[in-house]
Amino acid sequence: MNMERIIYLSDHFGAVAEDGRLVEYIPFRKEDCAGQILRGRVDRMMPGLGAAFVDIGRNKDGFLPLKESSQTFTEPDFRSGDRILVQIRKEETGNKGAFLTRDISLAGSYLILMPRNRFTGVSARVKDPEERSRMLRTGKALAGDRFGIVMREAAAGMPEEMLREELDRLTTQWNEILNGADPEIDPEDELVRDYVPRGTERIERAEKLPPNLERQLREAEHRKIRLPHGGNIVIDRCEAMTVIDVNSASDSGEGNRRETVLRTNMEACEEIMIQVRLRNLSGILILDMIDMETEEDRACVLRALEEAFQRDRIKTVIHGYTSLGLIEMTRKRSRAAWQEQQSM
Repeated sequence: MNMERIIYLSDHFGAVAEDGRLVEYIPFRKEDCAGQILRGRVDRMMPGLGAAFVDIGRNKDGFLPLKESSQTFTEPDFRSGDRILVQIRKEETGNKGAFLTRDISLAGSYLILMPRNRFTGVSARVKDPEERSRMLRTGKALAGDRFGIVMREAAAGMPEEMLREELDRLTTQWNEILNGADPEIDPEDELVRDYVPRGTERIERAEKLPPNLERQLREAEHRKIRLPHGGNIVIDRCEAMTVIDVNSASDSGEGNRRETVLRTNMEACEEIMIQVRLRNLSGILILDMIDMETEEDRACVLRALEEAFQRDRIKTVIHGYTSLGLIEMTRKRSRAAWQEQQSM
């Protein structure tokens, strides 16, 4: 599908528009960057919680598991008072400190380097079995059991020489961090790195967004968003999850009910994808689509949702319909949601 993607960059924000719709907006606050690598000191060991609290120079200590989830993590255990290198996995929210990991990853356009691991994998977005097998073989050859590698979706079909060049840059970056270089991530570089391989029409320097995109950003503060034919979606965030309700509203439709419901739900899939990315909603998301009459229509809506979220650079898993007919999905937390950013 041909699509015009434009990245807008200023000293204060980064934004992404696709076919004239604003889909991502990031205020550049380096102190609030998931993925940032920090040097910290282990403050308290809490064996009962299976975690430690680490002083990372912020108001709240970070929360670090004593054991990493990966079975191929290579670093030894640590003790209270140790100075360690950690990475922010989830940002600080409310009264909770940042969630940390020692299983550090450095992302490039095509590869993710895990210097303290030995795992080799391929992005779940690569569906073709033959291409997955080829990419896995290439990844193992590049890693050589020296470190871990994940082959990103953009690596599909890329020559090994180009992948090796990026791997060399990432390993150089890691060695510089080990030798005391500032490990801070530049959020502007991260935005460009993630989107350019996905196809970007142009990158523009801008002090502010164009008026139509600024209006869309303000609409991201609204609870209700209108759909093209009169339906709407209603977005409610709570502590444990986000619930998105789809309504036909004033869309009475000119055809029969089944056609109207299917059209509204299909329009909602696109709008949900845009609003989830723009508001940076994460964790558990429950979608209450309008009830459909046939399994064929339900499957069609699920496919449309999956296809829409292929454009999302953040890992999203659509788990399908629950026993109540709701769609359940999860999205990795990368930074504060838009409503939380407004209060910072």
